[in-house]
Amino acid sequence: MEKAFLVGVNLNDGEDYLLSLEELGALAQACDMEVAGIAQQTLSEVHKAFYIGTGKVDEVKELAIECGADVIIFDNALSPMQLRNLQERLEKPVLDRSALILDIFAGRARSREAKLQVEVARLQYMLPRLVGLHAALSRQGGGSGALSNKGSGEKKLELDRRVLERRLTQLRQELKEVSAERQTQRKRRAGSGMPRVALVGYTNAGKSTLLNAMLDLYGSDEVDVEEKKVMEKDMLFATLDTTVRKIAPDKHHAFLLSDTVGFIHKLPHNLVEAFHSTLEEAREASLLIQVVDYSDPHYKEQIAVTNRTLQELGADGIPMLYVYNKADLVSPDKIPGMAGAGSDKVMAALPQVTENSIYLSARERIGMEELICLIEKKLAGGYRECTLLIPYTDGRAVSYLNENGVVFQTEYLEEGVKMQVNCRMEDYRFYRKYDCSFS
Repeated sequence: MEKAFLVGVNLNDGEDYLLSLEELGALAQACDMEVAGIAQQTLSEVHKAFYIGTGKVDEVKELAIECGADVIIFDNALSPMQLRNLQERLEKPVLDRSALILDIFAGRARSREAKLQVEVARLQYMLPRLVGLHAALSRQGGGSGALSNKGSGEKKLELDRRVLERRLTQLRQELKEVSAERQTQRKRRAGSGMPRVALVGYTNAGKSTLLNAMLDLYGSDEVDVEEKKVMEKDMLFATLDTTVRKIAPDKHHAFLLSDTVGFIHKLPHNLVEAFHSTLEEAREASLLIQVVDYSDPHYKEQIAVTNRTLQELGADGIPMLYVYNKADLVSPDKIPGMAGAGSDKVMAALPQVTENSIYLSARERIGMEELICLIEKKLAGGYRECTLLIPYTDGRAVSYLNENGVVFQTEYLEEGVKMQVNCRMEDYRFYRKYDCSFS
C-alpha cells in the first residue's frame, strides 16, 4: 500500500480547512493509500509559484522523506505551474484534491457511460498539466495511484496534447451517443406515468443502503430483488453509476427511485460537468430525497454542499424531503422529541417524523414505512381519490386501475364494478366519465 503525505492550507477565508483536510485523508484511504503524515500552513494569500511558502516546501520535503511517503497530496487545486514547481522541488509525485477524486472515480466506474464521463473529466484535467504530470504518471507500483489510467481505456502514459485532444473529441462523441440512449430511457420512464424520486446527498450518507432497504421491503415482484441491489460500503464514492429501480409498496402508489452519485466538498467542476447527463435524473425528478448522515458532526456543512451542487445543476426548485439517516448512532438529545431520553430508548423511539423530514436507520430497516407515507404525501398533488362505477364492458379499465392505482374497495354490482381508488390525475381525467362520487 502506498503512503501519502497530506498538505493543508488555512487561508482564513471562513472555510473549515481542518474538516477538509480530514476528508482528504478519507479520500486517500478510499484510493488504497495510507496517510503517513500531515503538514499545515496558515497563509494570507497563496504563493504563486508553490502555493505554500518556499520554506514550507523544504519542510514538507523533509517530513515526507522521514515518514516514507510515496506521494504528496495537496488539499487545494494546484495550477499547472505550481504542480510542476512542486514536483521539481519535492522530488516526489504531487497530486491535488481534484486529481485524487478523479482517480477514485476512474477506479469505481462500472458502466460504459460512467467510464466515458470519468475519462473525459480526467483528460480535461490533464491537458493544461501535461508537463507537470509526467512524473506522477510515470511513477512505479501505483496500481491504485493517482491518474493511473485504471479503467480509463487509455494505455499510453506519455501523451502529447494533440493525442489528448483527439481522444477527447472521440470520447465526447461516444458520450453524446450514450447520453442520447439515456434520454430515450428517461422518456420511456416518463411515459409510464410513475412519479420519479431521486436520492441525492453527500457521499457515504447511505443512499445505496436506503435504496437496497426499499428494494428489500417494497421491490417489484416482477424482478429478482437481490440482482437489482447496488453495492453498499462504508466508503467515500463506493458507487458512481446512477441506477433506477421500481418501488411498489403494498397499498401505496408505485414510483421510480434513482440513486445518484454522491457529492463532496470541492468536487472538481469538470466532474460535475462530465456527469451532467447522469445527474439529470435528479433535475427531472418529481421529488428529491436528500439523505444525510446524521451521525456525522459536520452534517449541516454536508447539507450546504449538497444544496449548492443541486443549485449548480438547476435542481434546487424541486420539492425535497430530508432523510436523517444513521439516527440510531447519535445521542438522543440530537433527535427532536428525544431530549433527556436514555440511549437504549433511541431505537424504540425511531423513526421521528416531521413535515419535511424523517429520522431513521436504513441499515436497521427502521422508518421505511413512515418514509413511504411521507413520499406519498409529498407526491399527493398528482393523485386523486375517487369512486368509479365501471361497466363490465370495460374490463381493461378495471385491470389498469388495479395495476396502476391504489384500490381501497371493489364491489361487483349489477350495473358494473364499483371501485374506490386513488389514481393519478391524468388517469382520473381519462376515467372521469365513470365517476359516481356525487351520484
